[in-house]
Amino acid sequence: MTRLGFVGDVMLGRQVDDKQRSRSVEAVWGDCLDFLREFDGLFANLECCLSDRGQPWRRTDHTFHFRADPEWAVPALERAGVDCCALANNHVLDFETEALLDTLDALDDGGIAHSGAGRTRDDALDPAVVTADGLDVAFVSLTDNTPEYAATDSASGTAHVEIDVENPETRATVEEALARADATDPDLVVASLHWGPNMVVSPPARFRAFAKWFVDSGVDVVHGHSAHVFQGVEVYDGAPILYDTGDFVDDYAVDATLRNDRGFCFEVVVKGGAPATLRLHPTEIEDCAVREATDEAAVWSRERMRERSEPFGTSFDRDGDALVLSL
Repeated sequence: MTRLGFVGDVMLGRQVDDKQRSRSVEAVWGDCLDFLREFDGLFANLECCLSDRGQPWRRTDHTFHFRADPEWAVPALERAGVDCCALANNHVLDFETEALLDTLDALDDGGIAHSGAGRTRDDALDPAVVTADGLDVAFVSLTDNTPEYAATDSASGTAHVEIDVENPETRATVEEALARADATDPDLVVASLHWGPNMVVSPPARFRAFAKWFVDSGVDVVHGHSAHVFQGVEVYDGAPILYDTGDFVDDYAVDATLRNDRGFCFEVVVKGGAPATLRLHPTEIEDCAVREATDEAAVWSRERMRERSEPFGTSFDRDGDALVLSL
């Protein structure tokens, strides 16, 4: 049995960065640190660059710019046991190319695998490969956000695609990325997708079709993020599709209705080389740190997850604070 943890957006910049300069490296993980460290593999979307260099992106309109000091951020990721970061998102180039390159170097120096951004398009499409308790996991990261951040043959950036299974360019890019993952001879393939707009609680039909195409193409887990709120879970051909894993830690303003400060750590238990069980552990964000959810927050999140998953025919059991689903 191998336990893999998946979390949504980990944004370590702005106020999080400010607070971390005067508190312990582990403080950003609140009372979740020991829990996170128990996973055999831990995967996150890194929603910022790691650098003390660069100027805010001004080539096109871009409102928010997220950057964290790698001197504390990399040790924090290491101490939580983060094994791999998705970098295909709309913030990894917030402080231009030199900060992106610093991010790649900082993660490499910390021994943290990454996929989804690189010095060229070729680099950005390469999978990360993580060995978790003897299980080889190939991790592919793609985004439909911020097309101006897309890597090219001569420019650094992200692995960018349109979310359209009929788009020939999309099909070619996805097939290339998955072929590279398959070439590593993995036991498990994860597709991490930073897709869609903010504050949307359900995926559109084309996202569902896209996710199922990935599963049909050999993906074992779909790890979605971008909306800042969690969306429902669907199981397709035995593969969990986590349409959006929400926010895990950040300094964002909280919507009083959608409660983007509440969410889950998603645990996929793998047995016999295939996902067997999904467990959802309630969390919440407070004071720029992630914490185990209070009873009130946990109840709210469980109810919302049940509601958002029901249209996909997904129903959960309960084990303590967690929601549990057999795959």
